[in-house]
Amino acid sequence: MSSSLAKEALGVVCVAATAILAFGSMFRASGQMPGNPPGQVGQGIPNQTQMGNVSGGLTDPLYVGTVGSREEREQKAAYAAFLKETDSAKKIQLGNEFLRKYPKSQYVDPVDLGMMNAYRAQQDWPSAYRFGDAALALQPDDVDVLATVGWTIPHVINPSEPDADQQLAKAETYAKRAIEALAKLSKPRDLTDAQFADAKTKRGFQAHSALGLVYFRRDHYDDSAKELAQATKDNPTPDPTDLFILGVDLQNVKRDGEAADAFRACGQIAGALQEQCKQSADAAKARAEQSKP
Repeated sequence: MSSSLAKEALGVVCVAATAILAFGSMFRASGQMPGNPPGQVGQGIPNQTQMGNVSGGLTDPLYVGTVGSREEREQKAAYAAFLKETDSAKKIQLGNEFLRKYPKSQYVDPVDLGMMNAYRAQQDWPSAYRFGDAALALQPDDVDVLATVGWTIPHVINPSEPDADQQLAKAETYAKRAIEALAKLSKPRDLTDAQFADAKTKRGFQAHSALGLVYFRRDHYDDSAKELAQATKDNPTPDPTDLFILGVDLQNVKRDGEAADAFRACGQIAGALQEQCKQSADAAKARAEQSKP
């Protein structure tokens, strides 16, 4: 498959995927983002800068109780309602109301994050990025936002947009910052070592996926292949899009045998790319056989 056709397929598949799959918050006490990145469902990691995460206790963000001023109780109740809402349109309405009434609240950051994902569910990318940037203004090393925005941009971008290059540069920067932030992250008290390692690994898969798609969009196939190899190797539930693009990358750098392996792995996963991957695997295998001395 040519790179241009692969990019067309990428746009169709990834817009559909982002419409039904949002990202799970792995580093916040709230943990209320709808869904998770494709193939990367995992344990959340509470953000240590947030209020504690003792279920039912006075420090639980969802605990309203009778403690505190009337405004504090109303604020907690509004935040709890926002977290529990699953309809994206209603969630956006509640989020805007919360931010208007409580612009200095300690919950502004997780509300910004929830708004980002609610707008992603509606495929309103400019609004999603705006709220992601608002969250980063409060926490510059927020790996949830960095990885999510870094992953989303190269999946949904229209290359004909006048700022496409700047958007890809932003995605690259965010993905690299996510990887750096993950390396420095400390384990929260309420996660085991295994849970923490698992969550970090899965968010790392996402960040490398983001970089791989950025480089693919730029026709940097070797760099893309290296990143997507990291996103899929030892990943028990790899994203079929990553495997598909990895195959195209390897095909473009004349590594047809390895391309066939990537396409074959993609072809084993049910979804929109399955048949295309099976056909591409057969074609790559045939080319590899023909090139043997």
